Amino acid sequence: MKRFFTTALTAVVLLSAVLPASAQKKSYIIGFYNLENLFDIYDDPAKNDEEYLPDGKNNWTEVKYRKKVSNMAQVIRAMKDDNKVYHAVLGVSEIENRLVLEDLVSDPQIADANFQIVHYDGPDRRGVDVALLYKPEYFHYLDSESIPFNFDGTEVKITLTKEDQDYFRTRDILMVRGTIDGEMFAIYVTHLPSRVGGKGGDLRSRGAEIIYNHSRALERKYPGIKTVVMGDMNDNPDNESQALWLHGKETMEEMTPADFFDPFLSMFRNGYGSLAYQGEWCIFDIIMVNYNLAAAPKGGFRIAPLVKNKKKQFYGRIFHQPFMTQQSGQYKGTPFRTSSGGAFVGGYSDHYPTYILISK
Repeated sequence: MKRFFTTALTAVVLLSAVLPASAQKKSYIIGFYNLENLFDIYDDPAKNDEEYLPDGKNNWTEVKYRKKVSNMAQVIRAMKDDNKVYHAVLGVSEIENRLVLEDLVSDPQIADANFQIVHYDGPDRRGVDVALLYKPEYFHYLDSESIPFNFDGTEVKITLTKEDQDYFRTRDILMVRGTIDGEMFAIYVTHLPSRVGGKGGDLRSRGAEIIYNHSRALERKYPGIKTVVMGDMNDNPDNESQALWLHGKETMEEMTPADFFDPFLSMFRNGYGSLAYQGEWCIFDIIMVNYNLAAAPKGGFRIAPLVKNKKKQFYGRIFHQPFMTQQSGQYKGTPFRTSSGGAFVGGYSDHYPTYILISK
């Protein structure tokens, strides 16, 4: 069933809830935000950044860039003000390089968070990467890995020819391992292949397969590790990449120790959305947790409910405020993006951020 802008907006507004009383326990926020083309203004011969130069298609000037950085910081600050605490961990996507992240975390609106950065330059042909921001007081970094996207040993039926597979380049998958209050976590940040140009779901399924296999190997190496997979999946929670290849389950009762709990699947089926795509509300900005985090014994961190209404309890949140939302015109009620119709409009992102709460 299509989720058109008007009906979905009503549903999304219901998610404007404050953290529950459980947040008074030892609790931390883990989230994801697609920053929508956060490029600097400098030419990097190794990246396809020509559109984001002062003389490029987008006339990407210093003024526009600084406005974009400030807007991204404003959203992060707004989440902090709403929750009374910064994220412990925030995954981001569609960033050009480490420089833009350094400018972001040093913005006066969020400089007091002292966010640290984990980033690797990746092979994406459009020149965008994923990264992780974390507060060192909450998340204690151990190590990280940039996992390449390839087709080696895949069980997914790939439609690309071998030649096209060799040519294909997309974002690497970031894995960051650390501890929160002494418990070990693995955080995966991904931006699976786009749907633009008719790219098939098999590519996103392959990305999900890579993450799943890597995470299961890590669980064997570190029994009891708590895993969070987050990113712009370019698929909804009920698509094959998420439901089959990442083993995403709607409820904890359905889970086995080999599955992930996807709190955004229930939300999607109830009409919520994190972005508007081709006239429908979708949730591409997904965060899942493994069995160790979903079903932890008493005394350990586990995912906690964030939003309640009269009929439903949700374990994820799609964050938005009026300033992040288009207030008029054809796209009224959808995320207020940076550019529209090729023109700079000074908005934020075409995605709303999402997050979960862990508590013990």
